[in-house]
Amino acid sequence: MKTFCGSANPTTGAVDWVEESDEYDYHQEIARSCYADMLHDHDRNKKYYQGIQAAVARVKARGEKVVVLDIGTGTGLLSMMAITVGADFSYAVEVFKPMAEAAQCIVEKNGFSDKIKIINKHSTDVTVGPDGDMQVKANVLITELFDTELIGEGALPSYEHAHQHLVQEGCEAVPHRANVYAQLVESELLWSWAQLQPVEVEGACLVPPPAVGRCAGAHSVCDIQLSQVSPDCFSPLGPLSTMFSVDFSKPVSSAFQSHSSQFVAQSSGRAQVVLSWWDLEMDPSGSIVCSMAPSWTYAEKQMAPWRDHWMQSVYFLPVESKVTAGEEVTLTVCHDDYSLWYSLQSHRQQDSQSLAPSSRPCCTCQAHLLWTRPRFGELNDRRRTQSYISALRSVLREDSVCLGISDGSLLPVFAHLLRAKKIFSLETSRMSKNVIEQVLEANSIKEGVELLEMRADQLNSNDLGGEQISVLMGEPYFSTSLLPWHSLFFWYCRTAVAGLLRPNATILPCSATLHMVAVEFQDLWRIRAPCGTCEGFDVTPMDEMVQQSLDFRESREAEPHPLWEYPCRALTKSTAVMNFDFTQCVPQQPVSSHGSLPFIRIGRCHGVALWMEYHLTNDITVSGGLIGPISEQGDCDWSRHRKQGVYFFTSSVESSADGRAAVSYSFTFEPRSGDIKMEFSIDSQ
Repeated sequence: MKTFCGSANPTTGAVDWVEESDEYDYHQEIARSCYADMLHDHDRNKKYYQGIQAAVARVKARGEKVVVLDIGTGTGLLSMMAITVGADFSYAVEVFKPMAEAAQCIVEKNGFSDKIKIINKHSTDVTVGPDGDMQVKANVLITELFDTELIGEGALPSYEHAHQHLVQEGCEAVPHRANVYAQLVESELLWSWAQLQPVEVEGACLVPPPAVGRCAGAHSVCDIQLSQVSPDCFSPLGPLSTMFSVDFSKPVSSAFQSHSSQFVAQSSGRAQVVLSWWDLEMDPSGSIVCSMAPSWTYAEKQMAPWRDHWMQSVYFLPVESKVTAGEEVTLTVCHDDYSLWYSLQSHRQQDSQSLAPSSRPCCTCQAHLLWTRPRFGELNDRRRTQSYISALRSVLREDSVCLGISDGSLLPVFAHLLRAKKIFSLETSRMSKNVIEQVLEANSIKEGVELLEMRADQLNSNDLGGEQISVLMGEPYFSTSLLPWHSLFFWYCRTAVAGLLRPNATILPCSATLHMVAVEFQDLWRIRAPCGTCEGFDVTPMDEMVQQSLDFRESREAEPHPLWEYPCRALTKSTAVMNFDFTQCVPQQPVSSHGSLPFIRIGRCHGVALWMEYHLTNDITVSGGLIGPISEQGDCDWSRHRKQGVYFFTSSVESSADGRAAVSYSFTFEPRSGDIKMEFSIDSQ
């Protein structure tokens, strides 16, 4: 019996019913996993190998047989390393069934099946004993349970259980210890991702709601490639501090803990943000260290290893506070079993109360639940805001009746301040309506803006009080959009309300264009590159599984990535490949576009970057991709506010600058599904 599941189409807004497969989520997870990145991370692999080799040698020196417990084995790589350097047996635990099956194939292919047992369970379900999963407790514990926040994948509970039930007292652990570092900084750029800033509109100052300013914000970590945030974008207020360490060779607790670092402020400023990362000491002496520090902490930036499975963390303090140079302050980090949070206190503020809340900060204003961090940054982008204000100023009249279609947008507020007669705004959720109501109240806007909690296809003339719309406006921004062209949902909404528009109604933006450029990635290519062999071990079953996962999909697709975090070089010119005319309704028939882009630079082409540009008026454009010209060397400057689409080629191609080879493209926009189907090929003359 077939089963179907419904999901909202992010472009059309319709509910699509697709046949449900038990394997579908597995295939997606494998295809989008970071296993390739980890396997290509030579620094990580080398440090693990050295740590495992040293741990096995220490156990053998005591005259003991080496029994390994490898939790989160993935491909089985670390277990194979352990056997190679002399371990007698390894129990390799992997909870994800398809990955456990891949590990079994890899272990067998490398000839280790008699010394490595793959256990497809969560480690907390593993048993020890004659009839158990493990015959004896292990004396070497190897794990790779870490994420950007160190503990976000449940490392602490897993270690806690392992020490209680699965390993011997005094076992060797690889890694041996983790250290968490933090630095207090002031940063206008980073703070703009956390708090709404005032906006100047026609001489008036649009202020954020007080509740938003008082709110501690979203509790989840902001994980980014901090190497791509220039030190010019922040001012350190204190030294880099070791906040806490975890010794994995001893019993570990997953209970709530707090740790504090006291220091003298190095300079005066606004304490807003904590930058954080960690490292792993693979041996007790701390001589083998795998560090997550950003590249600008290295004397030679190019020596910093690149990895995407472990990045760096940005934490926003619950409130901004002033710090004076020479002042003694205390930075406190708390953690439960899965997450960390920070607070700051100057010594003059300290009293008998705790230095930090015992529970994670959470959003109380709803804005941090509605707007993502990049969205906050977008709303705080003054240049972008001025583009919208200029465009609105050019089309609004005193008798303008406006309809806004975007999620949680400030355009209706701008239109009111620009003295439009009446503004309606469709808000698809109660939360977005509540947040915009807070903005209106904070700015004493009591009339002229009406928020309607409904979809565009539900809107009728009665909802508008019989008014006809003269200006339909959108950014467009929708929380359901993943890929750049998903914001074409605005076009479908425009089509749904066509009967409510005046014959000469202005549509803002009036059109959009899809752009592309062929690129060479500095590092991002690693996440999709086949591994073949890794540190001397054959891991081709993993490559085969990823390929099967891609083949499982009806077609290969682009995937979203914030390219400002992932440097690349343009190997062709950028070009607009499709145009979408919002002054007209969505067409009934598919629209296609074909062409080619000659290579103009030497490099290795890994794929194509794709983005949307919105033409607010004939002379004002806002880009969700490139925000400046490509340099002579091909360097690209990408928007920090939107993710771009990336289509990875199955294999990279060498390019030349003689124009004799080109990337041919074919795009087809399918109106019924809202999909943009794309095909690429490399043509040589």
